Formats: sequence, structure tokens, C-alpha cells
Amino acid sequence: MREIDSPAENRAIGRLGDREREVLEVLWHSGRATVHEVAGKLSDPLAYTTVMTILDRLYKKRLVVREKQDRAFVYSAGISASTLEQGRTSDWVRQLFSTSFAGKDVLLSCFVDAVQEYDKELLSTLEEKIRQARKESGETAGESGHSR
Repeated sequence: MREIDSPAENRAIGRLGDREREVLEVLWHSGRATVHEVAGKLSDPLAYTTVMTILDRLYKKRLVVREKQDRAFVYSAGISASTLEQGRTSDWVRQLFSTSFAGKDVLLSCFVDAVQEYDKELLSTLEEKIRQARKESGETAGESGHSR
């Protein structure tokens, strides 16, 4: 599996449709599958040609790989689920901060409030992940890593 190469790829990943995501999930669980096999594992039936179009679109976005086997292609995921989520999140954060009317501090406060509303335990997890990220980068708790 490969990593995401560019911000443009992050944007493409951030714009995946529900069907594209579901097809990727099938491939993550199956490992390798033909169009017919993918079609048989979807939650709602789709025409063979529709599944083939979705797989071709994912192939052009470099999110799946394919190899010819007899007269059919066999597909597998080209990126992991965690790489996909990292790309989606990076695009979301970039878009959020670059299009906001409020300052970064306001956005971060709103984000923390939203996380706390959504799941109080998740706030503790976020705090621990921030501590871990600081530790890995050699940053101490009082440093922000940004110059003003």
C-alpha cells in the first residue's frame, strides 16, 4: 500500500462518494476481488457496469490497483483505511482553517466544544494524542511550535 503524495490527492480523497467508500471497504475486507465479487458484497445491489465504473474511477484516483487475470481485472485497495482517513482529515483541516472567518484560536475552541458535546471520553483521547504528538516531536507542553 502506498502513502498519499500530494495535497491534490488529499482533496480527491476528501471528496469520495458513499459508494466509492463502500467499494474500498469491500476491498479492504476481501483483499482482492473482481467487479462481480465486489458487486455481490455491496449493501445495496448495483448494476455490474456501475460497479465497474466506480472501480475504474477509484483506479484513476490511484486508490485501487488492478491486474489483468484472464479476461477480467482483479482489484485490491491501493491505500489503507488509515491512510484514507489521514488524507480526509488533512483536507478537512486545511479547508477549515483556510476558509474560516474566525481566528485559529476560535476554531480550536469551537472544535473542542463540539468534541466534548459529541463524546466526553473522546476529549480525553484527544488530549492524550496531543501529549503523545508533542512527545514524539520533542515539543514541551508550553511550546506551540508556531512563531508569532
